[in-house]
Amino acid sequence: VPMPALTEERRKELVKLVKSEGEDAKIAIRNLRRDANEGLKKLSKYKLISEDDERKSQDVVQKSTDKFVAEVDKLVQDKEKEIMTV
Repeated sequence: VPMPALTEERRKELVKLVKSEGEDAKIAIRNLRRDANEGLKKLSKYKLISEDDERKSQDVVQKSTDKFVAEVDKLVQDKEKEIMTV
């Protein structure tokens, strides 16, 4: 099926959509971080892990969160370049 080339206006709309989906992905990642930290707090509250282990685990969760948010940012940026390339 032949498809016409994308117009500049349509490209901008697609970029907005990509950015929106990227932001949704980052929100999902942050929600997972929140859930993990809440779980760690519960474990610490019931003395199943020490406070030091809780802090270390929270640091690991934060580093993972930062890594995946950066990956989403990179993917969004790459896709934006791809869409805007004529």
